[in-house]
Amino acid sequence: MLTGGPIAATEAVRFPGPIPDATDVAVIGGGIAGIATALYLARAGVAVTVCEKGRVAAEQSSRNWGWVRQQGRDLDELPIMIEALRLWEGLQQELGEAAGLRRTGVTYLARTEAQLAAYEGWLVHAKAHGLDTRLLSRAELDRVLPNAAGWLGALTTPSDARAEPWTAVPAMARLAADAGAVIVEDCAVRTIETAAGRVSGVVTEKGTIRAPLVLLAGGAWSSLFAGNAGLSIPQLSSRATVAATEAMPDFWPSNAADDRFAFRRRADGGYTLAPGTVSDFWIGPGAFRHVRSFGRQFLRDVTNTRLHPFAPAGFPDAWRTPRRWRADEESPFERMRVLDPAPNLRLVEKLQRDFAATFPNHGRPRIKRAWAGMIDATPDIVPILDETPIPGFFVATGLSGHGFGIGPGIGRVMADLIRGRDPGHDLTRFRFGRFSDGSPVTLGPTL
Repeated sequence: MLTGGPIAATEAVRFPGPIPDATDVAVIGGGIAGIATALYLARAGVAVTVCEKGRVAAEQSSRNWGWVRQQGRDLDELPIMIEALRLWEGLQQELGEAAGLRRTGVTYLARTEAQLAAYEGWLVHAKAHGLDTRLLSRAELDRVLPNAAGWLGALTTPSDARAEPWTAVPAMARLAADAGAVIVEDCAVRTIETAAGRVSGVVTEKGTIRAPLVLLAGGAWSSLFAGNAGLSIPQLSSRATVAATEAMPDFWPSNAADDRFAFRRRADGGYTLAPGTVSDFWIGPGAFRHVRSFGRQFLRDVTNTRLHPFAPAGFPDAWRTPRRWRADEESPFERMRVLDPAPNLRLVEKLQRDFAATFPNHGRPRIKRAWAGMIDATPDIVPILDETPIPGFFVATGLSGHGFGIGPGIGRVMADLIRGRDPGHDLTRFRFGRFSDGSPVTLGPTL
């Protein structure tokens, strides 16, 4: 069994640059949020440069489950997600099999009456947004999926989809480059520059780029970067483990999850397995700094979170990771090109056991590869999509483990927001200052 992310720091650079002296918009981070924003900016005729410290999509954008779901979304996210699914359809026409988009549905499987009741409660929201979501009875479920687990029923949205993260996002980056975006890998941004009280550019390890508009889309690194610029983003990251099986019979073409594990069919004939909502969390300075903001989330998720005292060296919230550095100093982003946490192999073993118990006809799956990713979360589990108190400096971060599916929608929204245009959605829920202006923390759904 191989371990490590699907895209490694040792892979050849696909986007070498060079950096320009000036650009209209500088984007920090080459994950799906940054790449999608660059794509829509470039197609609008805006000069945009993406600086990626390692490899495009090498962190969470290639390590996720590959779900493209409307089901169970936060109600303020849902309109953006509905748009994102339409955008995915268009991208599929351009990217073909690199996107791997299939409208095979999303299904949440219930083993208890309480779970089934929670799913039924979400039907009201689905109907209000015109989704095709419905409940499946136990008898209906028995007809389509082996039911050794004794599921009582399920919530399903047939129009939801799956895609292939580690091929889709790099291919999207190529579309952006073809549209005129400059993308530069191995190019860490150390800090922003300001003039007359507003952003004026970014300082990278390869030199300075003048830019009147800057977007921070740094995933798990966003809080660290913002802190060095004098801004506080309450954001913490937890490790989520994922495994890919070898090719096996196609017994379920879709995405599904119960309270123990999640699974989805992949284009290569295997399945992606993940231990549901179970994650590992390393306590660091950020956890102490933002403990009050994250209190409600921690209490809700404590049974699914495994605590560890010391993060590996170089991680964003490790105890010895610098919190301040100058523009002419090597930054933490250069010291760790790709954040590649080791998978929790005990969870992988449990995944195999749970799968075999649930699907005895298929037995214990053979694991081809296992990896982990750091899920960047905000206290309310929805993103920040806003201009910061530094004029011209925008943030799109905190996608909280569900950013891949909504990524194209986030990119389109941020492209318009940065250009001073109506983003087409109410972004009040996603404002930068909601964690410091006295607003109550309203948690996103746990579905």
